[in-house]
Amino acid sequence: MNYEQVVASLWRHGDGQATDHVARLKELIRYATLAPSGHNTQCWRFRVADEAITILPDLTRRTPVVDPDDHHLYVSLGCAAENLSLAARAFGMQGEVTFHAEGDGEVRVALAPCPPERSPLFEAIPARQCTRTDYDGLPVTDQELYLLQGAGTGKEVSISLLTERPAIEQVLAFVLQANSLQIANRAFREELEAWIRFGEREALEAGDGLFARAMGSPPTPRWLGRWLFRALFRQGVENAKVARQVRSSAGIAVFISQADDKAHWVDAGRCYQRFALQATALGICNAFINQPVEETSIRLAFSEALGIVGGRPNLVVRFGRGKAMPRSLRRPVEAVLIP
Repeated sequence: MNYEQVVASLWRHGDGQATDHVARLKELIRYATLAPSGHNTQCWRFRVADEAITILPDLTRRTPVVDPDDHHLYVSLGCAAENLSLAARAFGMQGEVTFHAEGDGEVRVALAPCPPERSPLFEAIPARQCTRTDYDGLPVTDQELYLLQGAGTGKEVSISLLTERPAIEQVLAFVLQANSLQIANRAFREELEAWIRFGEREALEAGDGLFARAMGSPPTPRWLGRWLFRALFRQGVENAKVARQVRSSAGIAVFISQADDKAHWVDAGRCYQRFALQATALGICNAFINQPVEETSIRLAFSEALGIVGGRPNLVVRFGRGKAMPRSLRRPVEAVLIP
């Protein structure tokens, strides 16, 4: 299959053919894998039991430069758990999500029968994407902000929606400062390059990583893509692109947890995923601008500027309306299942 055919086979709702229990559980995992992960590393593994699916971190897919404490990794587990829970409800199973801290930590989704419910968030799963492009610069409505706020709020996770231009510019200043530090870091550049899939064949073979087209770049052979990346990935160019994209957005969402531990990182991921799916259902795009929370030398000042006391800013997300971008790929369910 070519790239577009593989995308169509991945980013879809089920065809209703999963009638036996094992097939239904695998279909739930397929929905879970449509969640986002840092650099599209797909840093998860799934263990299936009759009445539960456990999501475990795949530490072989860490990104230790951009995510040294594995924060984003556990956020990704939360995103996957939220997708799984929403899909379970659509299949007539209540998915109760809990985090267990033993060992490296794991997320358990207990399954129990319930009436099926295909919610708008579930319906949005195959359409959601991190849309890395310019938006139209127009505001969203108060009703839309209300729905986004509700979707992105959890028991111990709050969401700050910034739509006034001075507040957006304040966040942008931190984004650019942190972005400059990252681009100046050779280890960061090397780690990012390792996860870029420059051509369609490379993307299809890997099934993971950041496809060049999804980031607005033309597909190229790897040898040429690496050369262009090393020649053109420069602070001035990248900062100008980031500034343009942020200023084209309707607003910025900052997800803040009451505590700074793995359980709260997972919860922040669940809240973000609901936010992203609600945005998708409303025809609103979103994309991460996480640089200020990734750079530890910037995070404290960023928190203080936002008035955050005693919590951690987990994710920074811009949102607005724009055109869909080419989609990323996923590895098959068999590749992430624990036998």
